[in-house]
Amino acid sequence: MTKEKIKKEEEVIENTPKTEEVKNSEKKVAEEQHSGKKRKSKKDKKQTEIDELKEKLNDISDKHLRLQAEFDNFRRRTIKEKADLIKSGGESVLVNILPVIDDFERALDSLKDVPDDDAGKQGTTLIYNKFEEFLKQNNVKEIEALNQDFDVDLHEALTKIPAPDEKLKGKVVDVIQKGYLLNEKVIRFAKVVIGE
Repeated sequence: MTKEKIKKEEEVIENTPKTEEVKNSEKKVAEEQHSGKKRKSKKDKKQTEIDELKEKLNDISDKHLRLQAEFDNFRRRTIKEKADLIKSGGESVLVNILPVIDDFERALDSLKDVPDDDAGKQGTTLIYNKFEEFLKQNNVKEIEALNQDFDVDLHEALTKIPAPDEKLKGKVVDVIQKGYLLNEKVIRFAKVVIGE
């Protein structure tokens, strides 16, 4: 029964005309709620703008960092390429000089029977020694091949022959043409004969 009474009283209160004061107080409460929403929405807008700006700043910082790293890599790569060019810059000239050295060695071999005081032999030896010194100054080294183990990275096998000694099996028995290294890089392979 009490529940029914409460419902009836609520209906009576709702149906009674409201006074001006009650209406004004309800308006104020509604305006305060509405202005509070406006304040909150302005704060929310500012916060979202701040968040967006922070995100943009992070993106720009990340792009800048990546660009710096890319530039550092480029700079290192170009420095390395320049160093390599300087190191092997005269490689083509040095490779073209090697046949001249071979010719001088053949000339010295043919002058074995000529006495040492012969002017032609002395001149040829002098020029050959200057060429060898020139090659040493430019970091060109002869590849040691005779009686060495065959190495495909340094030697080019022309043929195989029966080894004159058991110890020479799989080793270089004869050198047909000398090989050379420029700064530890092969510029001409040694042409060799291998014992089997």
